[in-house]
Amino acid sequence: MIKDPYQEGIARGWKVVDAARLDTDREDEADVVIVGSGAGGGVSAEILAKSGLRVIVVEEGPLRSTSDFHMRESEAYPALYQESAARKTADKGINILQGRCVGGSTTVNWTSSFRTPPGTLKFWQGLGLADYTQEALLPWFEMVERRLSISPWAVPPNANNEILRTGASKLGIETQIMRRNVNGCWNLGYCGTGCPTNAKQSMLVTTLPAALELGATIYYGLRAERLDLAGDKVTALECVALDAAGIHPQARRVRLRAKHFVLAGGAIGSPALLLRSAAPDPSAQLGRRTFLHPTLVSSALMDAAVDGHAGAPQSLYSDHFLDNLPIDGPLGYKLEAPPLHPVLFATTLQGFGEGHAALMKQFTHAQVLLALLRDGFNAASRGGEVRLREDGTPVLDYPLDDVIWDGARRALLSMAEIQFAAGAKKVYAVHEECSGWDNWAQAKEGIARLPMKALSMRVVSAHVMGGCAMGVDPGRAVVDPRGRHHQLGNLTVADGSLFPTSIGANPQQSVYGIVARNISALAQSLTGKPAAPMA
Repeated sequence: MIKDPYQEGIARGWKVVDAARLDTDREDEADVVIVGSGAGGGVSAEILAKSGLRVIVVEEGPLRSTSDFHMRESEAYPALYQESAARKTADKGINILQGRCVGGSTTVNWTSSFRTPPGTLKFWQGLGLADYTQEALLPWFEMVERRLSISPWAVPPNANNEILRTGASKLGIETQIMRRNVNGCWNLGYCGTGCPTNAKQSMLVTTLPAALELGATIYYGLRAERLDLAGDKVTALECVALDAAGIHPQARRVRLRAKHFVLAGGAIGSPALLLRSAAPDPSAQLGRRTFLHPTLVSSALMDAAVDGHAGAPQSLYSDHFLDNLPIDGPLGYKLEAPPLHPVLFATTLQGFGEGHAALMKQFTHAQVLLALLRDGFNAASRGGEVRLREDGTPVLDYPLDDVIWDGARRALLSMAEIQFAAGAKKVYAVHEECSGWDNWAQAKEGIARLPMKALSMRVVSAHVMGGCAMGVDPGRAVVDPRGRHHQLGNLTVADGSLFPTSIGANPQQSVYGIVARNISALAQSLTGKPAAPMA
């Protein structure tokens, strides 16, 4: 019997508040209020609570834990993801997968873990982040690796991943073993629907329970609506309770006061909260230079069953097309294999009607590769901008321009060649005008002719970065190199919105390590004592 830590913890007295059940308005107070419970919020909560500070965590999404995870897409996407896993950019050109639940995206991601790449750090140093070096960050990455059980995946890859290695090897392209944040993983393959065995070392089962044991409070189903500002200080966080479905605001309101406020609502949520609050923005960079890894998809049909739904979702990758391009040149891309589950596959796949149905019938024989474009380093890749709709909810405007389409075409060529080298009998670029190719020569010619335009070419992403970029110059950055807001003295940003570019790798460990360093410095400044280590 797998134990549910929240059932047991709440029975012991954990302070966990379902805002939908509030029958009156409420005020509460702590030393630190944290907005968001994902990678940045979870790490912040543990470090600050271990340092003896009173902590309140605000999460807009629901609390779902071990006993709620049934490996069903129909349950997971509406409950655990932003906009039921259908969040899109302003022009609908990119579908964005983001978590929206206690634990944030760490509850539903695929566990792939990378330290910030050396090339990315070197580029950031050129932007004025002088102490963002491999040496300076190494102890923090090592600490979170110990705390969250991040290590190379020792189990043989499933067929979906092995095909990447097979095809790449035949072409002389190196692949590497993925590092994953798991402990006692059952190799089920349903990481994206919430781990039913507590093996994934997400914030849900690691840092947040640690903070709760130390007296922290978590409010869930509570939307952070606005920061109250007075001069150069935040005085309170104004929140609104959501209904039981976690969608519609209700009458009940919660006002939270603190000495310090930490924003960890993600690279769309954190800029949006600052925009709603009319926070000072002399750099005019708030919400701007928000970066994704625009991701292209190539699907292949194999003679043997692939069963991409079973086994660790991502266990191999290739950086060949990153390492062999200048970082500020044409966009490079990281190759990975995603998990294949029916709803995720069907909603991404091109076509409709009989054509779509015919492809779905071959689901068990499908193999899929992803190419994650490294955006934000080329002078022409400016990323996107977080804006507010009339109702105050955020939307990301992310133009798909020539520099992205150039990378997309090259990535599709690389993936198709690898898939055919691995024995594919047919390959499809996931594009509305692609009916598939029977060999590499056909694919090479066909990809060269594909019109590169939004909505025809399927572009997805699960990584959002930037929008509150850090830097030493208040005239050019929203926060300083430790995440402290340049104009608001008691506000720290602690999530991927800090990054001045994308990073060229799955970002969760970059958030863990960088936030651990920054929040440890914050804890010391608040308490006058060195912060307690996570592990």
